[in-house]
Amino acid sequence: MNLLRRVFPHPHLTILLTIVWMLMVNTPSLNSLLFGLFLGIVIPFITQPWWPSRPRLRNWPMIVEYFLIVLWDIVVANVTVAYIILFKRDDARKPNWVAIPLELRSPEAITVLAGTITMTPGTVSCDLSAQGHNLLVHCLDAPYPEAVRDQIKARYERRLKEIFE
Repeated sequence: MNLLRRVFPHPHLTILLTIVWMLMVNTPSLNSLLFGLFLGIVIPFITQPWWPSRPRLRNWPMIVEYFLIVLWDIVVANVTVAYIILFKRDDARKPNWVAIPLELRSPEAITVLAGTITMTPGTVSCDLSAQGHNLLVHCLDAPYPEAVRDQIKARYERRLKEIFE
């Protein structure tokens, strides 16, 4: 087991990198798969010193639920942003900065939250406070910033807390 752990220090990352490589290749082939697997082994092995402790993912059904919710929110946000751009007058838009107080303490969970917000059209995470207790988010159209804050905390942060902490 120790030899296996040395060769595959982050097995989930190895699988993820291999899958991402195969998705980026125009024509999947055995050579592409082998090269993707090579990258999936070498990259985690080389970066292992910067991963002193791996985050423990505690709730796999919640991970699937989170993934599906994020996909759904991305689709809905695309339609919403298209509507805002095509049909809402510039003076009717209410862009806003929203400060989100974080209960998350795990750097990995905060990174996933910031990435989720940025991947969702119409929002971008811009800054994290020095202590990591607040995340600053810019919204394309947020007439009620408190509602945006509450929605992010309820839909994303609560689930990430169950997954990471």
